[in-house]
Amino acid sequence: MKKTIITNGIFITHHEDKPVSVKGFMVIEDSRITYVGEQSPGPLETYDEVIDGTNKLYMPGLVNTHGHAAMSLLRGYGDDLALQIWLEQKMWPMEAKFTANDVKWGTQLAILEMIKGGTTTFVDMYDHMNEVAQAVEASGMRGVLARGVIGLCPPDVQTAKLIEATEFARSWHGAAEGRITTMMSPHAPYTCPPDYIERIVGAAHDLNLPIHTHMSETRREVEANVEQYGARPVAHLEKLGVFTRPTLVAHGVHLTDEEIEVLAKYDVRVSHNPGSNLKLASGVARVPELLKAGVKVSLGTDSAASNNNLDMFEEMRLTALIHKGVSGDPLAIPAAQALHIGTKMGAESIWLEDVGTLEAGMKADFVALDIDQPHFLPKTDFVSHIVYSACAKDVVDVCVDGKWVVRKGECLTLDEERIKREFAACFDTLVKG
Repeated sequence: MKKTIITNGIFITHHEDKPVSVKGFMVIEDSRITYVGEQSPGPLETYDEVIDGTNKLYMPGLVNTHGHAAMSLLRGYGDDLALQIWLEQKMWPMEAKFTANDVKWGTQLAILEMIKGGTTTFVDMYDHMNEVAQAVEASGMRGVLARGVIGLCPPDVQTAKLIEATEFARSWHGAAEGRITTMMSPHAPYTCPPDYIERIVGAAHDLNLPIHTHMSETRREVEANVEQYGARPVAHLEKLGVFTRPTLVAHGVHLTDEEIEVLAKYDVRVSHNPGSNLKLASGVARVPELLKAGVKVSLGTDSAASNNNLDMFEEMRLTALIHKGVSGDPLAIPAAQALHIGTKMGAESIWLEDVGTLEAGMKADFVALDIDQPHFLPKTDFVSHIVYSACAKDVVDVCVDGKWVVRKGECLTLDEERIKREFAACFDTLVKG
């Protein structure tokens, strides 16, 4: 058993379910944290590795609960458009050309961006998911993965997609030393016929897996659901039995009070994607109301095509700021709550109970920020500084499951230069093809 101690660091831990900073020591034994505190836990000679944490701020790894990693290939391709136009005229035609090789390198580039920026766990819903899982396994990250299924196709194609999604989930759940878990994922109520969603729910029951889907992202989407099915998306999915499984919905922007009560009743979790929702003019989710109702809220970047970066520090900052601006209440989402949503509550939202906080017994998933920089001075409130001042480029070290995956800003598990080269070749082929 390898024992590592970090000395002289500042650590973000939890007290009464709120993140607080502590100056002192942290001990990691194999894949878990065994101590965080102000006092030294024992002689340094008893440790296999001693790390000087001077001028470093250690915090839980960030948890990105919604995205489509391979869409990094479409960053900047079709900006400043409404969601349906963006999807139907830009994204879907280009994505139809994607090969497994495109997904491989698009995903690896996204993972590289995320892991170097302090994200240690991410949710991915896409196609060619074996490539995504292999990339997660090689990177050392933690991934919650689902073969996203669009049902706007003939019945035989629907069946083939469902079989593929089921086989993927069965093959990869618990893989990579437990770093990979899986979900079932109907893309959205507007892309999956009702009977098809019911079949996916049945498969999720058979596999005992959660469900992840897009829901109530735009006002037009909600109106179209009423026109087509006679119900808003929440009631529609409730009727189809989706919420009989543990469920994570992405966006949840347009919700009524009654719908928030339904989500709370079924313990449905919501992935809040402020950057993507603002860029696509989808609106601002009612996060304070969701939290007040007891709904677990997490943060997601969505894809680099609708957000243009995968910086979870930015998502925390947006979450803390926009709800103040919309509500007129400067206490709507305090910094500590935004950090909690981006870490511990994010992990809980995807059913990872031993990830998301630096405490004894938890998995050693953490990142170190270089705080010897002007924007971290004065050293007043490090929780506030993480949310309002920090960014992904401040990350210098990243540890997942007790293993270093980034040191001094360099990714140790992936070949960055090759990824950038192969990614560029894929994009050139897509554009020319």
